Amino acid sequence: MKRLLVGALLTYCLAQPLAAQEREEITVAALTFVSSVPLFIAKERGYYDEEGLDVTFEFFRAAQPVAVAIASGDADFGVTAFTAGFYNLAGNGALKVIGAQSREEPGFEFSAYLASNEAWEDGLRSPEDLPGRELGMTQRGSSFHLMAGLLADKVGFDLDEVKLTTLEAVPNMISAVSTGQVDAVILPGWIARRVENEGQGHIIGWVHDYTPYQLGGLFTSTRNVEQRPEVVERFVRAYQRGAADYAAAFHQFDEDGERVFGEEAEALIPIIQQYTDATPDAIKGSASYIHPEGGLDVGSVYQQIEWFKREGLVGAQVDAADFIDLGFIESHFNLPE
Repeated sequence: MKRLLVGALLTYCLAQPLAAQEREEITVAALTFVSSVPLFIAKERGYYDEEGLDVTFEFFRAAQPVAVAIASGDADFGVTAFTAGFYNLAGNGALKVIGAQSREEPGFEFSAYLASNEAWEDGLRSPEDLPGRELGMTQRGSSFHLMAGLLADKVGFDLDEVKLTTLEAVPNMISAVSTGQVDAVILPGWIARRVENEGQGHIIGWVHDYTPYQLGGLFTSTRNVEQRPEVVERFVRAYQRGAADYAAAFHQFDEDGERVFGEEAEALIPIIQQYTDATPDAIKGSASYIHPEGGLDVGSVYQQIEWFKREGLVGAQVDAADFIDLGFIESHFNLPE
C-alpha cells in the first residue's frame, strides 16, 4: 500500500509541470462595447482558466483593426461587427467565423435611427422618411452603411435617394446630428437616448423593428482552426459559458413584454463597467441580444455579403461557405440549403 501511495504521489508531482506546459497564452482582439461582454465574463469568472487558457485582451476603436489583428497573427480570437473589409479578409482565406456576437433582435433596443432637431421639425419622423435626406455614417462598407442599405431594401426605396456622408468616427456622427450638419444617423441605443435626453435629437425608430440581422461574430484565424483545433474548442467552451451567463441576466422580460434586470444582471454590471466604463443605465440600455450558445444566424451573413457585393464593396469571389466553420458550435441556425 505504501508503495502504491508513493507511486501515486510521484505521478502527481511529475504531472504538474506537464499541465503547466499545456496552458496556452491567448490574445483576444475586441472593442470595449457591451456587445463584447461574453469575453469579459469568461475572463472574470475564470472560465478561460478552467480551460487552461491565459487570456489577455487587445482593444481597438473600430471593427476593421480587430479583423486585421487576427488575419496578421497579432491576436488569436476576435469579436466585432461584420463589415465589407471583414468579409474581404475572410474571403481571402485569412479568417474563420466560428460563432456569434450581437444580433439585432425584436425587443432589444440596440441601434436607433436618430434625427436632428432641424430635420425632425421639417418632417423626418420615421426611417421611411429618409429619402431626400442626408444620413451620416462612419465609412462606406461599415455596419452603419449596411444597416442603411438593409433598411432601403426593406422599406422599398433606392439608397441613392439618401445622401450618405462619411464622418469617420462615432463622435463625429454625434456632433453632426446634434448640430444639424446631417439630418440623421444610426447610433447605439444608449448614445441615441443620451442625445435625445439632452434635447439634441429625436429617436425615430429602432433597427430591430425593421431589419433584424446578425451584427457581428466570433472568429479566429484559418491557421488556428487547421493547426490548433483543440485550443479553438477550449476557447469556444469558455465563450459559450460567458454568453449563457449574459443571456440569463439580460434576456429577461416581464409579463407585459418589458425588459427586466434582476440580481443576475446586477451581479454582471461591475464586470461590464470594468471593461466599458459605461454607467449601469447605459449598460441596460445597450444590452443587445447575444445567442446563449454563440449560435450564428448564417443566412444573415449570406444576405450581408450579397448586399455588399451589389454595392461593389466585397469581391465577387467571396463566399460565406468558405469561411464560416460550423464545426465548433452546434447551435447555428438559418442555414442556406
